[in-house]
Amino acid sequence: MTYAFIRHGQTDWNRDLLFQGSSDIPLNDLGRQQAAEAATILAGGDWTAIVSSGLQRARETARIIAAELGIELGPAYPELAERDYRSLEGTSTEEALQRWPDRQYPDAESVVSVVERGRAGLARIAADYPGENVVIVCHGTIIRYTLAALAGRPLDAIHNGSISTFRLDGDEWDVLTVNGQPLDSTADRN
Repeated sequence: MTYAFIRHGQTDWNRDLLFQGSSDIPLNDLGRQQAAEAATILAGGDWTAIVSSGLQRARETARIIAAELGIELGPAYPELAERDYRSLEGTSTEEALQRWPDRQYPDAESVVSVVERGRAGLARIAADYPGENVVIVCHGTIIRYTLAALAGRPLDAIHNGSISTFRLDGDEWDVLTVNGQPLDSTADRN
């Protein structure tokens, strides 16, 4: 079984480098274009299902991809929601990094919690779609840290509209690509 994590297309808050987390921000026109481009890359693959986070930017991205691929849009999984940055949402990333260069944001959801949710979401999807190749549209932080946990090493930021692939072989997850590049070429450079 092969899975593809796709980060939702761009929003105005992505463009303006603002933390959006669990804030429900819509795609902008570039984000819709990125979703269509992701569908073009996925075309010809053996994808049988597409699911997403329930946040509108992920849901719209998934809807665009599903329509382009001729696949029925599956359910939204609450486990796939973006990291909750709480009081930081709407704050510029530059300002937040100046105040907390170690990225230990005071009231944000912990990375450990994000990874636990990501793994739980993957387990649910694998149970709901046994033996199927599934496209999963969600968010940069949950994709990055979930894939890093599966790969056993840190990873770079996840780009809007990018595709990262991984496989479930028995009980083992194997990360194949990150941001469309083979895992071996994606060492953390941040």
